[in-house]
Amino acid sequence: MTNTYQRHVVLTGFMGTGKSTVGRQLAALLEREWVDTDMMIESRHGPIPQIFEAHGEKHFRDLERELAVELAGQSALVISTGGRMMLDPAVRRHLEPVSRVFCLVASPESILRRVGGHHGAARRPLLAGDDPQSRIQDLLAERSPAYAEFEAIDTDNRTAIQVAEVIAQLLITS
Repeated sequence: MTNTYQRHVVLTGFMGTGKSTVGRQLAALLEREWVDTDMMIESRHGPIPQIFEAHGEKHFRDLERELAVELAGQSALVISTGGRMMLDPAVRRHLEPVSRVFCLVASPESILRRVGGHHGAARRPLLAGDDPQSRIQDLLAERSPAYAEFEAIDTDNRTAIQVAEVIAQLLITS
């Protein structure tokens, strides 16, 4: 079993909860390398909306699974995942044994604001449509039982550094 220092810290949660921003801050606090799974996939395969359009969601999820295997073989990373990545049992099988997973949470209103409102939501394949706030609420309701399996960290009314400090403190004390 990997000791606490070598274990990854994985940030999961819905889009717009701060996984990437908090991940960068947390990695700096812990003096670890930070990786963002969506950015890694985009650097290797192109923009996520184009992956969805050209190959479908299944192909994108396959890319996430491949990346999980790759990252599980490394140690002591701070990993910001795509919003659904850690809900995939295959991904969890690889990353959970070598990680401590935190789920960042925020209200639907905060999420919509953070993704850029209605205009920004249009660039998110899963939020496309006339009513992104309702889509956010529906997706949160669908995913909340799975997200609830991880340690929840509320990001509403906190800066990224405040959230990173909360997680760092949890890593030290438990």
